[in-house]
Formats: sequence, structure tokens, C-alpha cells
Amino acid sequence: MAQTDSPINRSSNAHSNTTGVLGNAPAPGNTAAPDNAPMPDDPAAAIDRERARAAFLAYVAPYDPANPRIALKVTHTLHVADLCDHIAREQGWPAADVDLAWLCGLLHDMGRFEQVRRWNTFRDAVSCSHAKLGASVLFGERERLGEPVPAATPDFDTPRIRDFIDSSAKDAVIRTAIELHSDYRLPRDLDPRARAFTELVRDADKIDILRTVDEDTPETILGCDADELLASSLSPEATQAFDARRCMLRDDRSQPADFLVSFACFAFELAYPQSRGIMREQGYATALLTEPFGIETPFRNPHTRSELQRMAHELDLYLEGAHE
Repeated sequence: MAQTDSPINRSSNAHSNTTGVLGNAPAPGNTAAPDNAPMPDDPAAAIDRERARAAFLAYVAPYDPANPRIALKVTHTLHVADLCDHIAREQGWPAADVDLAWLCGLLHDMGRFEQVRRWNTFRDAVSCSHAKLGASVLFGERERLGEPVPAATPDFDTPRIRDFIDSSAKDAVIRTAIELHSDYRLPRDLDPRARAFTELVRDADKIDILRTVDEDTPETILGCDADELLASSLSPEATQAFDARRCMLRDDRSQPADFLVSFACFAFELAYPQSRGIMREQGYATALLTEPFGIETPFRNPHTRSELQRMAHELDLYLEGAHE
């Protein structure tokens, strides 16, 4: 796969000028390490990043690299891992937790590759929960392209997560972060340590989804062409979600333009202040409302056009902190 720009500071180069309210979120500005931080004295619990990265690339290698959705998810995964590392460091987490955050980011979308192979879509509503599928890929029966590996295969009875890390000590946090990273709301009784990592992955995922809308195509992301996108209108649900400063429910997105608003609404539900800073610096959040996928042609519907312009202006103020 081609190398991409850094996911952290690629901002206004392209534009000069898809959780803090998910359940019991950390207080804004909290830089404490997650509760029950691990002691870095167990060699088996250590995370070898090179080994983990190699295991990830080995897993995705059999999938069709010519499929733009596969290529997109490989790049997205590596960006999210780097963003998790960056946010955790900025939060002041200890090195062992920074490594674990990075690994959770690397593994968060393991289910996407089978989802694309089976259904050729990113839409969970018409396929399956990619988050639950990802947890199954890592912690369930070992498979290759959807088929159980032969019994003669080395490690056939060992879950795939062991390809990435030897110790099972971190499995609960990793599995929770993967299974819940795309849920609309996190359980209120979620373990504080698991919540900290899950919310960090959710933040990084939201930030990089906005990059994909800037750099990819509507065909790959939305399953429609540019003409269909520009002809679409905004549903009342999209406007209501934006004006309420909350994320949209998946089932409420009925128009291609709704997806743009749903991605922009990610800004309202970031858990960590560093995440909002990154989103602001990159500039993708407002760009996706004014020039989605780099398309300069305006939306045909005057109301849609004016609403997206209004939202872009308000979102820019929000990210600059004018709402505080």
C-alpha cells in the first residue's frame, strides 16, 4: 500500500482557510492515565509494534488490494493507530498504555476486511456489525478468508490475537475497544479502564474518517457517484442531529448528504480535548460540508446548499471553542 501523509498534522495544506458525551465520559482536560495502569514488568505483556504491524499486514494480504475499500481500510487502520498513539501521549499516559492504545487502534477495524469481502460495503445495516465481526476474527475460531484454517496449520487452535501479542492480560481491554468502538453510546457501567481506551479509539476513528472523505471518492465511501450526492437533499433528522450537537443514528441517514452531516457531527462527541485540537488543525470537518471528496460543484438543492454552508460556519466556530 502507498504511504500516506502523517495523520496528525496534515491540515490546511489541502484546505486553507465521522466520545465526550458517550456515557460517563472523562472530564474535559483530564490527563490522568487510565485506572489500573499496568506495571511494565511483565515481558509477555509487552507490545512489539513491529511484530503487530507485520501480523496486521499478513492478515490483510490475501484480500483484494485492487478493491478500493480494502486499500482504504488498510491506510485508515494505520492512521488510526498513529492517532491513538498521539492522543495517548498528549494525555500523559504511561508508555505501556500508549503502546496498548496504539494496538487497539491497529486492531479496531479487523472486521472490515471480511465485511468488504462478503458484502462489498461499509454499511453495517445491510451486512453485519463490523466491530463484532472484528472481535470474532481476533478472539474466535481462526479463519482465512471466512473459512476455518486446516487443523494441520500451525497455531490453528490459537486465537489470532496471539499473532499480535503473547499475553492475554490485555485481552479484555482490547476486545472491549474493538467491540464497542462503533456503538452509538457506550454502556454507562463500562469499566473505567476499558472506557478510557475505547473512547480514545472512537476519537481516533472519527478523526480519520473525515480524512477519507477528503481524500477518497463518494463511490468508495457512500456507494453513490458525485452526481447522486450533489442531487441529494438533507433529511430533517440530519438537521436535528447537527442542531442538537450530537451524532446521528445510522438508521436516520436516508440521503447521501445526510452522511456528510453525520460525519461532521463526530466533532460534537469527542472524548479528549486533544482530539478536538487535531480535528480543528486538519480542517477536514468543515471541508466535507463545503467541498466533500474535493468536489467544488455546489449541491443543486438551494436549501441543502445553504444548510451545509451554515453548518460549516457553526462547526468551525465550535472547533475553535466559541461554544464554550
